[in-house]
Amino acid sequence: MPYAVAFTLIFVGLFVLRIILATIFFALILPADGRCPNCDSATLRVASAFDRILPWFRSSWCLRCGWHGVLRRGTVPTEATRTESLTRR
Repeated sequence: MPYAVAFTLIFVGLFVLRIILATIFFALILPADGRCPNCDSATLRVASAFDRILPWFRSSWCLRCGWHGVLRRGTVPTEATRTESLTRR
């Protein structure tokens, strides 16, 4: 009986450790600068219930390509707005 308990504890411990390490790895590869991973443009923050559950992440949406996903909290990039003037000839 003690061997079965020891095996179960080790098996469950390794399973939990694998989940923890995978979560840390995937949290570290999320971009932290607030830019879209697809097109590298600025993203908008989207309010969601996810923000209350895990406050160190934020939901984002890209205006240029339509990407939506989760980023780490970090600096929000500011893009210079392009102004165009129309002139008549």
